[in-house]
Amino acid sequence: MSFPFSAIVGQDEMKRALLIAAVDASVGGVMVFGDRGTGKSTAVRALAALLPPVAAADAGYQDGSPRKGNVAVPFVDLPLGATEDRVVGALDLERALGAGVKAFEPGLLARAHGGFLYIDEVNLLEDHIVDLLLDVAASGENVVEREGLSVRHPARFVLVGSGNPEEGELRPQLLDRFGLSVEVRTPQALKQRVEILKRCDAFERAPDAFAETWRRAQRKTLKQIARGRAALAAVTVPDSALTFAARLCMAVGADGLRGELTLMRSARALAALDGATVVTADHIATVAPMALRHRLRRNVLDETGSTARIERALDDLALEDAAA
Repeated sequence: MSFPFSAIVGQDEMKRALLIAAVDASVGGVMVFGDRGTGKSTAVRALAALLPPVAAADAGYQDGSPRKGNVAVPFVDLPLGATEDRVVGALDLERALGAGVKAFEPGLLARAHGGFLYIDEVNLLEDHIVDLLLDVAASGENVVEREGLSVRHPARFVLVGSGNPEEGELRPQLLDRFGLSVEVRTPQALKQRVEILKRCDAFERAPDAFAETWRRAQRKTLKQIARGRAALAAVTVPDSALTFAARLCMAVGADGLRGELTLMRSARALAALDGATVVTADHIATVAPMALRHRLRRNVLDETGSTARIERALDDLALEDAAA
């Protein structure tokens, strides 16, 4: 049994980013950097367990055979030592040697279809594997051409990576490909730390009873996600919001246009989660740190952190608009 998503104490930005990705997978996945033991993997597993079952035909598979009925939302852990064959799939050697048949053995990407693919310590994963994962996550399709096989199958999933910056940074070119980047830190408030201890202890002692305590909050979160998904297509992004997003990206010097696109998509998903029909500057400002902090160039004349630079730019834009 997974720890209830709604029972996670603090880490509001991480939870918001995961909810946004659950509403709109086109945001491009979530990268979570921070201290060990801060609930990174717990939150992802909890969200996957919270979501309602999906049609088997729309979920991951292991042998390629069609299935009927409903299954739990797939949650796949990608180990650091995974080979490319294990990730993308390869020739089924057992069937090839035993029956002389060329058959495809699906990999982890196939199993993750319709759910979540989680990579702990993604900054320690080989770059070509990370690049491959990001390409498939963006296209929603896995293409395998090797050993005389040519296979194409859907692979639509939410990619979530986590890591500790002290153990190495992800290459900027790869980090930029993640839609949202979240920073998590060990809580410093005494009351919050005590509450975390209480909830963890209660869950370990009686998981069923603890889950029952949080059932109502879980249903509320689930309904919020369902409403957000249903309303997403109807949420409009006016020119004023697009202009604000572009001005912000220019102000902080974000590379390329991926920042604006991510701002637009994540702000629209946030608006849908909030029950709003129109994206506002407030929605843009809320998601801005998550969407932009990993896309900023280092400024040798400004050693303040990326988040502080974004917040300062938001304040400057607010002053400009007030003076206009």
